[in-house]
Amino acid sequence: MIRGRVTGRVWSSRRIDTLPNGALLEVSLDGGGMLIALDPLGCNEGEAVLITQGSVAAAYFTKIKAPIDALIIGSIDEKS
Repeated sequence: MIRGRVTGRVWSSRRIDTLPNGALLEVSLDGGGMLIALDPLGCNEGEAVLITQGSVAAAYFTKIKAPIDALIIGSIDEKS
């Protein structure tokens, strides 16, 4: 799993039919780098998240063959 922080949303007016519902979020990765991940959870900007990638991310969707390479699988609770 990869840890990161949501830095923004990516808006897309057109999508292929097999892309599942959810927001496309830009995530800054701990240790550097950025990626775009599908968010089925409804995370917000600034939120710390856990991400999985590759075949594990795509296999989450059992009813369709989803073209997903990065999937947000958890929101990290942080102490205030």
